Amino acid sequence: MKLLAVETSTEACSAALFIDGEVKERFELAPKEHTKLILPMIDSLMTDAGLKPQQLDALAFSRGPGSFTGVRIATGVIQGIALGADLPVVPVSTLAAIAQDYFDHNEENVAFVAMDARMDEIFWGVYRRDAQGYAELISDEAVTPADAVEFPDLTGVGIGSGWGVYHQELMTRLAGHVSYYEADRLPRAGAIARLGARGFEQGLAVPVEQAMPVYLRDKVAKKESER
Repeated sequence: MKLLAVETSTEACSAALFIDGEVKERFELAPKEHTKLILPMIDSLMTDAGLKPQQLDALAFSRGPGSFTGVRIATGVIQGIALGADLPVVPVSTLAAIAQDYFDHNEENVAFVAMDARMDEIFWGVYRRDAQGYAELISDEAVTPADAVEFPDLTGVGIGSGWGVYHQELMTRLAGHVSYYEADRLPRAGAIARLGARGFEQGLAVPVEQAMPVYLRDKVAKKESER
């Protein structure tokens, strides 16, 4: 199977190519440079592999949550390629990608994922490693204050930027459930590619017109009365 994936929902920008189980990735930490970087990253991967978009089986993208602008960039890039090459698309949760990248390099089996969502909130999701090694959502993703997160009665590790900003609130709320946290772990296209290929196998690919972002939050800024 051949699948191209992109991820631009945070300050990191990345693209990855999945070919029959092997993943090649371009990754750069470059805030506000995503529009300049993502297409050259894609071109580099495709040129090195000797592939044209029409030779791919599917595409995958980080559908959010994350930066509104960043999520729109990934969505727009993938929609453009999908339309031009008539390819199906697998939308992948940004939170799932953070968990997947962690599981691919560590032995813990449960990840409490928190991304800083600004406005005193976090994007939140709890993931477990399934029997095949893939991140499986075990509670609904949400946007929530850190001291009000809901979680199952499991123990694991905290990962994501939300742990850097709200570690005190989260450690208090999840006392006895989290052994340690890693706040600097960002989503990567390599994990999007792995989860995208898995989703394709499970029949989760959609036509391009259904490949839409998921923001979790419906508004960018609070009104004065809500602050």
